[in-house]
Amino acid sequence: MDDSFTHEPGNLPLARKLLVVNWGLVFLLCLVGAISIAMLYSAANGHMRPWATRQVLHFAEGFAILFAVALTDLRFWLKYAYVIYLISLLLLVLGDVSGTIGLGAKRWIALGPVQLEPSEVAKVALVLALARYFNGLPIDEVVRMRRLLAPLALIFMPTLLVLRQPDLGTAFLLSMIGAAMFFLAGVRWWKFAIALALVIAAIPVGWHFLHAYQKERLLGFLHPESDPLGAGYHIIQSKIALGSGGVFGKGFLRGTQSHLDFLPEKQTDFIFTTLAEEFGMVGGLTLLVLYALIFAYGFAIGLSSRNQFGRLVALGVTTMVFLYVFVNIAMVSGLVPVVGVPLPLVSYGGTALLTLMFAFGLVLCVSVHRDLRLPTRGGGSGSL
Repeated sequence: MDDSFTHEPGNLPLARKLLVVNWGLVFLLCLVGAISIAMLYSAANGHMRPWATRQVLHFAEGFAILFAVALTDLRFWLKYAYVIYLISLLLLVLGDVSGTIGLGAKRWIALGPVQLEPSEVAKVALVLALARYFNGLPIDEVVRMRRLLAPLALIFMPTLLVLRQPDLGTAFLLSMIGAAMFFLAGVRWWKFAIALALVIAAIPVGWHFLHAYQKERLLGFLHPESDPLGAGYHIIQSKIALGSGGVFGKGFLRGTQSHLDFLPEKQTDFIFTTLAEEFGMVGGLTLLVLYALIFAYGFAIGLSSRNQFGRLVALGVTTMVFLYVFVNIAMVSGLVPVVGVPLPLVSYGGTALLTLMFAFGLVLCVSVHRDLRLPTRGGGSGSL
């Protein structure tokens, strides 16, 4: 590796940047994308329409976004991190004012022919904003409570706006992403313990502010058999499909729960169940191994970054994706309540997929610019 790359990777020609892109991570994303298209083809009973064809187009757009972001100078994302965050807040406000209702919440806003889900944008924007804030902040400053008030506000604002939709699951995950960024920045354990104690103490009060359908979901999670055709329907059908898949599954296009329309949201939230019914435990574990490899690449890229902004962005994005994979699979397995969280890169969706590809583009950007020294709060350049 020559000095031009070591000291000024942002000034590399485009062809050289393409050479140092982490193609192993790109290959893994392609594999998971192929699984997504295959399962959407199956969910439509062996037809490309309506989901698989659109997902192919979404992936084509997503990879264009991924490479555009990956090849952009990392200093650009540092400079405009707060701008992206403010745009995400404006989109959330617009969604609250004029958003269309789906699954009980104002999730989408119409931008011409495009249906945009602002909460998906907010997740990545929050990672960028917190990484910008903590960039170059010494550890002795991070541990001071007054330094945490501003990042707490950064977390609180989008979380509150998402709660107003109302979307309790996404609001919870936004809080978890923020907490993960605090941990990665070096916030002490005892502060997390205090926050957890406060959350537990607030649960009885928060219960009275939940909407009726949210209470039904939580009660259905605890006792699904008490309402098998109502609140408990989703999880009961999901467990039946998971169990019937066995070790090797029923075979591609042969899943009964999904093809006979017993399994709800088979193309989005419960697509892992569709996969497990047709390919069994082996198919499910194969997908989990691919996710594990993606996480390994993401964490390795973050830890190899010589600037704090890149480290926090790569680790934050990877942690965000891990949380979504964990919650989705735990949800369809009946380990947590049904919260409407898609399976990253596999579930059908436009905004969610494009936002994820943007996020992975940021991870690749950190990899390309891992030796770049970025300005810190003191105005100089710093590295880990």
